Amino acid sequence: MSTHSSAFLQLVDQARQNIKEIDIETMLAMKASGESFVLVDVREQDEWAAGHLPDAVYIGKGVIERDIQAKYPDPQTTLVLYCGGGFRSALAADNLVKMGYQNAINMDGGYRRWTDLGHPVVKG
Repeated sequence: MSTHSSAFLQLVDQARQNIKEIDIETMLAMKASGESFVLVDVREQDEWAAGHLPDAVYIGKGVIERDIQAKYPDPQTTLVLYCGGGFRSALAADNLVKMGYQNAINMDGGYRRWTDLGHPVVKG
């Protein structure tokens, strides 16, 4: 894993003050209980192609603010965002909250923790 700059980590810490975060177990519990939400992978296209969580949709961090309203016009939609480890998705969730998506949630641990726990992934 690459080492993140202190300025980047500070930005992520600031974003985390404004958003809700859950762990993978909580997301799985939400799914098991039938709670309605959209699981959004915000990583780069090559990361998505190499493997992603089942049932996830892809909206890259570079375009999520531009494209979210066309795909999910209801700002009450619960969006659970993930990336590799939870940093980029925290920044994306923060921007979505600023845009009025109060149910934008960061899934901490992201893809790396998902695979570390041995959960299945989808390729392609």
